[in-house]
Amino acid sequence: MSIIRPYGDTTGDGMVQLSFTLPVPHDKRAEGAAVQLANKMGMDPALVVHSKPIGPDFTFFVVYGPVNHLVDTSKVEVVERDYPLLSPKEVNLAIRKGLRRRLTVVGACIGTDAHTVGIDAILNIKGFAGEKGLEYYREVKVVNLGAQVAVPELVRRARAEKADAILVSQVVTQREAHVLNTKEMSAAFREAYAEDARPVLVAGGPRFTEQMAGELGVDRVFGRGTTPGEVASYLVDTLVTKRVPLKRSA
Repeated sequence: MSIIRPYGDTTGDGMVQLSFTLPVPHDKRAEGAAVQLANKMGMDPALVVHSKPIGPDFTFFVVYGPVNHLVDTSKVEVVERDYPLLSPKEVNLAIRKGLRRRLTVVGACIGTDAHTVGIDAILNIKGFAGEKGLEYYREVKVVNLGAQVAVPELVRRARAEKADAILVSQVVTQREAHVLNTKEMSAAFREAYAEDARPVLVAGGPRFTEQMAGELGVDRVFGRGTTPGEVASYLVDTLVTKRVPLKRSA
């Protein structure tokens, strides 16, 4: 069945839970405003099940109620993984046989973004979701530049390290900073390198979707929940299996 409705208490009842903040003091009028907003979004009737003041001028709400909208799952567009998922042993073997050298990855949080939890989850040996990070792979050289790295510095280090791939994490999203920073990064690398010598550009973050790669000017986008093994497998597929190891810049 491809046509579905949300499930709350019983199948097909359309019940959903919604949370948001309004710039109003916490009182009965504020709750009425929350219900009005939920109604306009298609939730009717809407019940405020939780409200809490955030300082003197803001209120946080959780609203519960039914919606009448249907979803057609057959029309959902996703980017399927188009490469095999490899174990660390398989990744190391493929790099050793295919490149005959270590694969160099330079990672950073660029711009003013100081949230390294995402890039560290992929690069650091402690890893994420039970998987060890790329530092664990013997045939991968990891250069983690950390937070608040300027784009020109990232390009300079990429050249110095003769990077095969650039991994950029963006968590801060105010004023579309994650989009603007990533576009600036991709433009800088395309200007600094010939196309056949450019490192593979990978962007990641909780507010990115795989479909945004073209818009951002990168080769691949990884969203929330991505594991180190997925990234390592992608790099092997792109740089080794498909036989496109990059020329090394002087």
